[in-house]
Amino acid sequence: MNHNDLLHTEKILADRKVFFLDLKQNNRGKVLKITEDVGGNRDTIMVPAEILGDFIAALNDIKKTVDSKDE
Repeated sequence: MNHNDLLHTEKILADRKVFFLDLKQNNRGKVLKITEDVGGNRDTIMVPAEILGDFIAALNDIKKTVDSKDE
């Protein structure tokens, strides 16, 4: 993938970490690339766009659990 494949990008700052969320497209389809940068060390996961709804639903369920524990 190159920069021409980038459809959308978001950046989230959290303490000493930076998260990059890049929606990309290639000949196989669209994918969300999530990169965590901590002091120059990077880890990346790729989430196929076709399961993005399931991925977001799972994150929302986790957030509900976190929010309920904070009460």
